Amino acid sequence: MGKLLIVGTLAFDAIESPFGKTDRILGGAATFIGLAAAKFDVKSAIVSVVGDDFPDEYLEVLRKKNIDLSGVEIVKGGKTFFWSGKYKNDLNVRETLVTELNTLADFDPKVPDAFKNADVVMLGNLHPNIQLNVIKQLETRPKLIILDTMNYWMDHTWDELHNVMRHIDVLTLNDEEARQLAKEHSLVKAAEKIQTLGPKYVVIKKGEHGALLFHGDNIFFAPALPLEEVFDPTGAGDTFAGGFSGYLAASRNRTFENLKNAVIHGSNLASFCVEKFGTERMVTLKEEEVAKRLEQFRELTQFNIEIE
Repeated sequence: MGKLLIVGTLAFDAIESPFGKTDRILGGAATFIGLAAAKFDVKSAIVSVVGDDFPDEYLEVLRKKNIDLSGVEIVKGGKTFFWSGKYKNDLNVRETLVTELNTLADFDPKVPDAFKNADVVMLGNLHPNIQLNVIKQLETRPKLIILDTMNYWMDHTWDELHNVMRHIDVLTLNDEEARQLAKEHSLVKAAEKIQTLGPKYVVIKKGEHGALLFHGDNIFFAPALPLEEVFDPTGAGDTFAGGFSGYLAASRNRTFENLKNAVIHGSNLASFCVEKFGTERMVTLKEEEVAKRLEQFRELTQFNIEIE
């Protein structure tokens, strides 16, 4: 059984969309990554920090998925990271209303001893120095180190981000962020340039328009499954990352062909995440539902082309 180390936020989210509004609910990158990765045969652990205002029932949601929480620091008297956002009719665009770092501002990650030899490390969207700190604590070089980032770190920690990228294997980011990082409009050229910075593989997420995987001259495109209803895109990218990293940790196959499968599995799980607010859909998701939708992906993407 493969080992997956997940580093990211456990958080409170408050979300508003055309389909409704929530109070503070369970959120955070590590939460979505962990719930998605739990769909595979892996031993996983989360490294994060919360305040003592974080309900034990939320931690229990993760424990029930057999996720090791020994790397989660609970700060006495501290407050948990909080994010509030609003989506309009175009669910690809969101407005951040509130961001409160709280305990995350002084986060000093501690990797559990049992996961210092993890097969795959999934570094969620955090300050690059925190991501590098985790890498330096590992006793053996993982088979894959996957890093997620965003334009905020490009704007404020350009040098630090470039430093940590020299130590990773896979970079995941969206199309806008890829263009900003590479200073190229063409995503093909952007991926080529990003690969010269350290990552062997680049995954560019395009929301409802699917995802692209690049490695050298090889390119793979996975569409997003057309859905009848989308309630809340929050966490979809992290759910994709959890499916992607969880599948790779379980399969122990790092070839480009298998990374294609990982992209499909990540896209498949992300399609469930958006169907309800927060983590609700991922918590109740059944294996037979996952398998059935994978068949839909197969039917959507496989066809024969007759060339005369």
